[in-house]
Amino acid sequence: MNTVVQSPIESQKNPDHQGGVELGLTWRNGFADLGLDFYTPLSPEPLPSPYWVGKSLAVAHELGLDASLMDSPALLEALSGNVNLMGTSSLASVYSGHQFGQWAGQLGDGRAILLGEARAPRHANPHNPDAGLEIQLKGAGRTPYSRMGDGRAVLRSSIREFLCSEAMQALSIPTSRALCVTGSDARVRREEIETAAVVTRVAPSFIRFGHFEHFSHSDQHEQLKTLADYVIDRYYPDCRSTSKFAGNPYAALLESVSERTAETLAQWQSVGFCHGVMNTDNMSILGLTIDYGPFQFLDAYVPGHICNHSDTGGRYAFNKQPSIAYWNLYALGQALLPLIGEQALAIAALESYKTVFPAAFERLMLAKLGLIDLQADDRDLIETTLKLLATEGVDFTIFWRRLSQHMAGAGVDTVRDLFIDQAAFDTWLLQYSERIKHFSRGLVADLMLKTNPKYVLRNHLGEEAIRAAKLKDFSVVRDLLAVLEKPFDEHPAFEAWAGFPPGWASGIELSCCSWSCFLWFFD
Repeated sequence: MNTVVQSPIESQKNPDHQGGVELGLTWRNGFADLGLDFYTPLSPEPLPSPYWVGKSLAVAHELGLDASLMDSPALLEALSGNVNLMGTSSLASVYSGHQFGQWAGQLGDGRAILLGEARAPRHANPHNPDAGLEIQLKGAGRTPYSRMGDGRAVLRSSIREFLCSEAMQALSIPTSRALCVTGSDARVRREEIETAAVVTRVAPSFIRFGHFEHFSHSDQHEQLKTLADYVIDRYYPDCRSTSKFAGNPYAALLESVSERTAETLAQWQSVGFCHGVMNTDNMSILGLTIDYGPFQFLDAYVPGHICNHSDTGGRYAFNKQPSIAYWNLYALGQALLPLIGEQALAIAALESYKTVFPAAFERLMLAKLGLIDLQADDRDLIETTLKLLATEGVDFTIFWRRLSQHMAGAGVDTVRDLFIDQAAFDTWLLQYSERIKHFSRGLVADLMLKTNPKYVLRNHLGEEAIRAAKLKDFSVVRDLLAVLEKPFDEHPAFEAWAGFPPGWASGIELSCCSWSCFLWFFD
């Protein structure tokens, strides 16, 4: 049976577009080949009188687009949903999922429309030379899965997603990308009246855990197998040849997704990134960071920090992210169980998460400390460091950057001054100094300066860009993007953006509309 529930709007059949803007790209839509059980063909809703808000020339380069196209009025119209891109076959996909730990039933692309795959040679999959990058328009209007929503995105959230996607990429954290943001003076109602925008986002795939949950929960096992086979063949071909799990490719898929997710979560924790809404429908089957809603880079290191004002129970607090990821993977395992066949195989496929995450986190923390090898007492050093930062509520990014600069020759007082209990810091510094005394200080400093960013997308920086953009000043978006694309560089003209957050930053609310902190999970 097919459980897709249509909204009151009519589905708009949208065969391959034969007219419109030509970008010189080779288009296909592998997801569309799965069949109509997986999506609704749909065209974007036009965005009135659009204008450019922000552009990523780096993403344009990855797609093989000429930089001059990014000034094209025709492309502006196309990426705002007003005219077709030649060769695309747009759609909105259906999925389900767990939200805040509860089964939410059918969800789906409520405001995102997938245009198709653009062939991108720089991302070519050696196992599948035809693979490209999917391009979505987020905020492109209502779909059959919008429920009561208007299908629009607002300027505020669109700027945040645009900047954070590219900031995460520059930090080498797996993520969807953002080609551009286009805005409009069209009004949309949220908690207050805001203006509309569209984010053009890019990823190898936007398939989520929730896609699998949808077909498993509705007993559409044939469609579940079709989806799993597609994901394996396109993105995890080694699962076909594995000898593990009695050669079961679906158990191997679950293990591979678990390990990719573990690596990504370790990277989040190492830079102090809080996702905010780790529902299963926001979890990428490729281990990417997707769906930038309420998110935050930590200011003070508070392990229990909750960045989402709507998360009243603290389910997605910073220090709970690793265990929530495992919970979500367990839900994915349950969804795949009709294909895996045995509960024991599914549980076994999840086990590697418990070793990959702590090993990856440990490796990343060692690099932050300038260490290239693991010694017996290093776990204690990592734990002691995080406990000290948590006890003092020290700014996470500034501590690591100042420590890096100290190793590069700056005075230690710039680090010590971050602490109220300076005696506790001195005790820690003695432990750290003993550990690194046999290393070349220059090599340690070089590793640390390349590992510990000077700039992250703090809430107040995003807010400054948003406030300026509301006044049609997009220079802050442009300059902030340039800094975040090179977060380890000094950027002396923007030194203030590397400083402490202003007092008013603590009043910013985001909503949906330490080592020892992790050890309990793996005991």
